[in-house]
Amino acid sequence: MTTPRLGIAYVPTHPPETLRALATGAEATGLDDLWVWEDCFKQSGLASAAAALAWTNHVRVGLGLMPAPLRSTAITAMEVANLGRMFPGRFVAGVGHGVQEWMGQAGVRVSSPLTLLREHTVALRALLAGEEVTTSGRYVTLDRVRLDWPPTEPVPLWLGGVGPRSVALAGELGDGLILANAFTPAEVRETVDAVRAAARDAGRPDPDVHATLIAATGSGAQERVDREVPTWGREAGIGIGAGGDARAIADGVLALAGAGATAVAVQPTADEPDLDAFVRFLGEEVRPLVVAG
Repeated sequence: MTTPRLGIAYVPTHPPETLRALATGAEATGLDDLWVWEDCFKQSGLASAAAALAWTNHVRVGLGLMPAPLRSTAITAMEVANLGRMFPGRFVAGVGHGVQEWMGQAGVRVSSPLTLLREHTVALRALLAGEEVTTSGRYVTLDRVRLDWPPTEPVPLWLGGVGPRSVALAGELGDGLILANAFTPAEVRETVDAVRAAARDAGRPDPDVHATLIAATGSGAQERVDREVPTWGREAGIGIGAGGDARAIADGVLALAGAGATAVAVQPTADEPDLDAFVRFLGEEVRPLVVAG
């Protein structure tokens, strides 16, 4: 088993003004990644990613993920390219078809989300590669569009999804797969096998896989995790998340890595009373145990 990248997930259950301390803390304690989210109608993932990148010097910032219906392909390419050039090698862009209820609320729901995501991803990849793109698809139409300032080095483009067709698309077109935040290790393993099979069928290398571990430490840690998991649509007590000391959290991370995840972000519970201390705990106590295996 390869040691996974260890990061923290900045979930929009915490207010935007808490991001700066969390981002600088993640870097100071040696975490590999900071993952920001874009949930309707809570926080802008791109604004959060740009701020986090500007506040730090080394930590990788991932955006999981930008819903394709909310953003035109050309605008997405411009924004990703800008961050890629300003912070080379430090930004991971994630795209997906979005939560359909939210897309309906925003007035952008489409009848075939997977078709849109395919067209969006193909065109986005070409634009980020500096190509001139002309296409007329079911949802994405571009006429001789070329970025003046494409990234100076490739920006990894990861896809999100949980259904079999979305996972297959990630294997076919993505550099990585972003999983939902409430998966058991067995579910991660099953999904990893599926996305790698799709990548092989497409003649592509195995994609990275990002998994999330809902976690808490301190007094009543497991009870807090058990309260949190149902808020993300799953039952408590089925092997999702980890509560306890550094060894318990590290074992949770390693279980996901053993199932095939190459990057694991630890997600604090919504009731986490001290985000700064939680970040220090991950970097100073959990990370050495994960590295040691």
